Amino acid sequence: MSDPMLKQIDEAVKSNDVLLFMKGTPEFPQCGFSQRVSGILGEYKIPFMTVNVLLNEGVREGIKKYSDWPTIPQLYIKSEFIGGCDIVCEMHESGELKELLAPLQKEA
Repeated sequence: MSDPMLKQIDEAVKSNDVLLFMKGTPEFPQCGFSQRVSGILGEYKIPFMTVNVLLNEGVREGIKKYSDWPTIPQLYIKSEFIGGCDIVCEMHESGELKELLAPLQKEA
């Protein structure tokens, strides 16, 4: 990975069990989709890190290249790209997200 921004994103993804790239913060989300995903994660009572892409245009564009996914928010669990708002909502409703996060709830 030669692009320094992509390398920085990769390091952040790999060093956090649950990482959400979002617009704003969980306390002050800057878009409804980011608010929805951070709210869902909050329901699971697990620690998660966030990156506010509005603070750095390089991160905002870099994460789209890194995941090959055009929209934000983007959720990563154990270094795996899960998806954006629609996918996270579907997984939450089906119970799939709960299963994926269960091992992390035991560790917390």
